[in-house]
Order: sequence, then C-alpha cells, then structure tokens
Amino acid sequence: MTDTPADMMVRETQLRDTAIAALRRGDMALARASLDAMGDPPAMLVAQICARAGDLDGEAAALQRILDAHHRDIPALLAMGQNALRRGDERAASTWCRAALAQAAATGAPAQLQSVLARAQAIVAQASGRFEDHLSAAIADLPALPRIAHATDLLLGKSEVFLQQPSMFYFPGLPQRAFYERDEFDWIEPMEAMTGAIVEELADVRAGAPDFAPYVQTTPGRPSPNNPLRDDPSWGAYYFWQGGAPVADHAARCPAVMAALAHAPMPVIEGRSPMALWSLLHPGTHIQPHHGLLNTRLICHLPLVVPDGCAMRVGAETRAWRPGEMLIFDDSIEHEAWNRGADTRVILLFEIWRPEIDAEEREALTRLFQAIDLFGGGQVDTGG
Repeated sequence: MTDTPADMMVRETQLRDTAIAALRRGDMALARASLDAMGDPPAMLVAQICARAGDLDGEAAALQRILDAHHRDIPALLAMGQNALRRGDERAASTWCRAALAQAAATGAPAQLQSVLARAQAIVAQASGRFEDHLSAAIADLPALPRIAHATDLLLGKSEVFLQQPSMFYFPGLPQRAFYERDEFDWIEPMEAMTGAIVEELADVRAGAPDFAPYVQTTPGRPSPNNPLRDDPSWGAYYFWQGGAPVADHAARCPAVMAALAHAPMPVIEGRSPMALWSLLHPGTHIQPHHGLLNTRLICHLPLVVPDGCAMRVGAETRAWRPGEMLIFDDSIEHEAWNRGADTRVILLFEIWRPEIDAEEREALTRLFQAIDLFGGGQVDTGG
C-alpha cells in the first residue's frame, strides 16, 4: 500500500523530531540516520547535526542552501561565521559576522539570537585587533605618512570616507582634500606676520561691543536656515567684506585687517565675493556638522584669540587653532567646530580660490555665479 501525502508528512515530522531529540542528547548516529531517512530534511537541522559531528563541509553546504534562497538569513550568516572560525579562517569568520550584525541592525533580530550576536561582535573585534596588529607590523619601520595612516584607518573601519558635498554648486575633478598646508601658499607668511596688529584692532572693537551680530541670521522673505545657532550671537560675525563689497565703517576702523586681506587671492564676484569677517565663538558653543555652498573655494582661518579646548573637524581629521597660524580647509566636506574652553574664540575668516582652478575657469565660474545670483538672488552663505 502506497503512503498518502499526509502519511509522508507525518513520517517526515516524526523523523525530524527524532533527529532533534537525538541531537540534543548527543546521539549523533541516530541523528544522522534520521536525516538520511528523510526526503528533504530542513537545511538548518542538517547544518546543526553536521556541525556537532565535526563535518564542517557538510555544515557549510547546508548553510549555503539557506543563503542561496535568503542571502541575509541572520542565523545562517552567524553559523557560517562559526564554521569559518572552526576552520581557523578568522578573516572569513569576521566577514560573515559583520554581515549578520549589519542585517540585525537593519531589520532587528529575535531575542534568542542576542547572545549569538554578542559572540559575533567579539569575533569581529578580535579579528580587527589582530588584523590591525598585522598591518602595523608591516609598516612599523616607515616614517609617519598621514595618507597611509588614513588609508589604513579606512581599511580597518576606524574612519569613513568624507567627500565634497557642496550644498549649492559642485565643480568636478578637484582633489578630495580636507586641509591644505600653510607652506603651500606664498602669501600666508606676510599675512600671518600682521596677526599682532589685527589682534590690537580686535581688542579695540570688542572694548566697546564684546559681542557681534549672529553669524547665521534669518533673511526676510526666505525660509529660516536650518541651524540651531540661527539668530544666536554665541556664533558672531563682524564683516569686513560682505556680498562682494567692503563694509565701510568696519574697514575704516581696522586698516590692518584690510591690508592683511589684500595678500590673499580672494574671489571677486559681484554680489557674492570677497567675503571676510571676524568669527566669534562663545564658550560652550558647538557649530554642528554641515557642508558649505561651493567646492570652488577654500576657507581660511587666521586664529586671533584661541583659548584651550577649541578645535574643528573637517572630514576625518581634527585640528586645533593656534594663534597666528593659518588653517586652510575645504568647507564643502562635512565639518564642525567647537569651543569647550572658558573664553571666547575669535578668528579672521575669509575665502580664496581653489589653487587647482586655473584663470580661465575662474573667469567662467565668476560669470556663472553672477548669472545664478541675478536669476533669483544669491543664496545666503551660512557655512564657515
């Protein structure tokens, strides 16, 4: 008499239950026999029995069946990591575990998997530590090379890639550099030499008005800037050039500032540039991560008054201001700044052309920006 489909289903269920019970007791002979008698045993059960029996290839093949159908199955990914670890392939184990952890973070995982996920995190951490030690040993006898160090941090997942993402205009083909160095520009040294005179002018101005107008202000007839420091004098600005024109009374009061700025290759774009100001940051103020409008310029900071606890991050790199030493950076890369000190920080902030943009391109960009502004009014620059 031929078994009916219902009879076959009952038999498969009985064999599965027998295999599970035998697996829990450690009776691997009965567990394997039960599997062999089944027509289509569950792949995860096959994997578990193979794993207990030390059949790593059989376990991997069963897990691969699951992943072929559901390539982000968390239990199968975790089991693959354990399989690789038992083979002594720590790097492969880390890869499987990372995939499982990423999927769990994206979609969640049942409570019963939390302990296994914790073991996966430990595997990843241990593998990462060994891999870092291995790489460090390979270059231990070399001098300090910042780009090699950054590339290694990216490989190890200790840093992330930050690229130019200007909020208004992107110019292609420019190097993705967060900071430029002072010795790359011959105009910086004579400008830095004027720091003392600029600080004297700053002290004179602040003696009568220690605070400046807010750096980020609501513009009538436009949406309010999405910035927590909007209309807040904790981040203040005292302009010398604004919207391409000098601020006459400020310029007259601070001739040393204007003479210093004359050294810099600032863009000249009607209604837009030059742009130059004292930027003031009160203690406890944090300028949140943001991107500037353009990647055709670099932002320059000449630090004037810098208490301890002040710094800025551009991309993956953090630098502290040092009085009289210019900081030059690409503000189209994500950046932030903070004053965790006890006193107010003040810098002279201005923009220059990117050195990689030639004279012909600068002329074309000047026309483009002027046309953009004439069409609908210039966008307010609240970068910095």
